[in-house]
Amino acid sequence: MMMARENDDRPRQRRRRGVLLTSHGLEKLQKAKNEAEERENSGNRYTLEALSERTRLAVDTLMKVFGNEAGVDKQTLKICFSAFNLVLEPKDYYRPEPKSEAQLNLVEKPYLEFEPEVPEGQVPLNSDFYVERSPIEFNCYKAILQPGALIRIKAPRRMGKTSLMSRILHYGNQQGYKTVPIDFQLADRGLFYDLDKFLQWFCANVSLGVQMPNRLMDYWDDLFGSKISCKIYLEQYLLERIDQPLVLGLDDVDFLFQYPNLADDFFGLLRAWHEEAKNKDIWKKLRLVVVHSSEVYIPLNVNQSPFNVGLPIQLPEFTSEQIQDLARRHGFDWSTQQVEKLIALVGGQPDLVRQAFYSLWRKEVTLEQLLSGSIAILSRIYSDRLQRQLWNLQQKQSGLTEAFAKVAISQEPVELDLAQAFKLQSLGLVRLRGDRAIPSCELYAQYFRSYFNGDV
Repeated sequence: MMMARENDDRPRQRRRRGVLLTSHGLEKLQKAKNEAEERENSGNRYTLEALSERTRLAVDTLMKVFGNEAGVDKQTLKICFSAFNLVLEPKDYYRPEPKSEAQLNLVEKPYLEFEPEVPEGQVPLNSDFYVERSPIEFNCYKAILQPGALIRIKAPRRMGKTSLMSRILHYGNQQGYKTVPIDFQLADRGLFYDLDKFLQWFCANVSLGVQMPNRLMDYWDDLFGSKISCKIYLEQYLLERIDQPLVLGLDDVDFLFQYPNLADDFFGLLRAWHEEAKNKDIWKKLRLVVVHSSEVYIPLNVNQSPFNVGLPIQLPEFTSEQIQDLARRHGFDWSTQQVEKLIALVGGQPDLVRQAFYSLWRKEVTLEQLLSGSIAILSRIYSDRLQRQLWNLQQKQSGLTEAFAKVAISQEPVELDLAQAFKLQSLGLVRLRGDRAIPSCELYAQYFRSYFNGDV
């Protein structure tokens, strides 16, 4: 009789299944919800939070049920139907037929109902692999409903900030709000040296996002100057003609830190708009989601900064429980010991964790190889990310290469210039302990130690 191996590092595969509502089932549920809203909520639509309280289901799960694009288990549908005094019947749901292995190239891979996305950039809204960091999402959804709301999301790069922002905007859309995402890295570099042109670019983007004609020339007045003209444009044109709240998602705002004069003026405007909501009803329509990777290392007047008001959200790394959950979503059943080994190598950085599971799922590496900690194997799995980080360090006149070299080579925490410490932290390369820095994970420590010692 064969004895089971103790501490077997091989992932146990788990079949994931999900069901979707038929058109009949979805119509039946929507009708019951509409009737309940008419009867119990004065005809107003239920927010996701209200639905969550009614059904005791997570907001993300409810989005899957009513979006009907991502499968859920049958018990979830039963709970949702029961909350509206409905009984789930066989004709209300179906189990999608999986594509053939030839179609999905799934030979010798864990069978998944939904194939994992390539782990880069924003996690799609309907992804089965988005990990909620409860209660963050719920708190953000609740906050964006408040008049004049301002949500500040901070975390190093590739920690899921844009994915969270997109979900807040999506939730706003579900409430009937106008939503506009703006990424400052898409602006032409010359705009950052001219406040007038920059604010016109900003206003034009908002106009485009809400599908209103660009009428800048009707409201821009050289006598008043750029900032007041910008305020007038939003107040007397955009907000005046929009019946619903307007949510602006401002991504990568720390990109503006390298242009201190512009940043000082623009951030002062954001704070002023937020304060206006306390005095004028029209400004209560404006809701702001401000996303940044770095601590604020440029001097800002404390009374004119948007970084000390509103709801602060600091995205944490994945916990061991969240990593174990993500492993199951990829078809693996990991032990606590295996999860801790992965955390020792890459921390809980979502980007690095997702890449590990994706490489395992594609059979590009075995679990034993991954958890061995071999820098040769890790360098292969994370080649693109390591090269990108090296490129980030080598930007002209940044001084980050020399700064991080000290951290990677030293066996003790290293004191750094404050701005450089914040920049390295924003890249996800270091953790700060007071005024001193250490590598954020063993992957970066090993690779860059070898690089700076000339071994790579």
